[in-house]
Amino acid sequence: MPELVVKIGGGEGNRLEPAVADLSQRWQDGGKWVLLHGGSARTNEVAEALGHPPEFVTSPSGFTSRKTDRETARIFSMVYAGEMNTSIVEQFQKQGVNALGLSGLDGRLLSGKRKKAIRMVENGRQRILRDNYTGKVRSVNTELLQVLLAQNYAPVLSPPALSEEREIINVDGDRAAAVVAASLGAENLILLTGAPGLLRDPEDRQSVIPHLHRSELDRARDEYAEGRMRIKLLAAAEALDGGVRKVVIAPSDAERPVSEALSGSGTVITFLEEHAEQTRNKQG
Repeated sequence: MPELVVKIGGGEGNRLEPAVADLSQRWQDGGKWVLLHGGSARTNEVAEALGHPPEFVTSPSGFTSRKTDRETARIFSMVYAGEMNTSIVEQFQKQGVNALGLSGLDGRLLSGKRKKAIRMVENGRQRILRDNYTGKVRSVNTELLQVLLAQNYAPVLSPPALSEEREIINVDGDRAAAVVAASLGAENLILLTGAPGLLRDPEDRQSVIPHLHRSELDRARDEYAEGRMRIKLLAAAEALDGGVRKVVIAPSDAERPVSEALSGSGTVITFLEEHAEQTRNKQG
């Protein structure tokens, strides 16, 4: 069982190198982990270059996701499972870590139900979007990951996933990481992002909320979260509900982002009241 699962975002403002260096040191010190990465910014660039610019849809509940037709799914997998995954594995290999890259399709690693029709809001009106290749991860091939970890391979995972009909589906990376962490019985899930944590004021990077209890997540999502941060809080709730003890939303550009997140930087989210009190005292 890994000590933690880490998700590093692929949007603007994220940095991979500090996380790779930090995780490499932890691996060499005997700590086991699973990494899942994003690649949204690079996917947007490639989609534009290929003449199929990205489109995004917003659900009635306010969550934004990539509109994914078959061509978008092809571009998505090209970047995530191809360029991004290979590049990250290369960085770990340079650090002496025997990383192994996998997409969610490999070995049915990540699988779930395809949402063939989704509700979206456009110009203030709801409508149904069809022919969409998106979904949500419902199951993880934990046996495969456990075999890799036992043989000292460091798993580097990426979307897409596989649908129940054996089709490629675009899944959210943060929520996928939550399912992976819960399925593996990991104690910690670290969500590294371009922000320093959840902010009370999105314009003030010093306004980090240091700790949230699980019961506060819905209110925090409505009051403070914008854009991708809303989905990260949803992923945090799903991870905690699945048995993960602690979720931390922390900056990817810290000197040692994973170690610092485990030490209390960023926004720590937990069920444990005693941990909440410790964190508040530390931050205060």
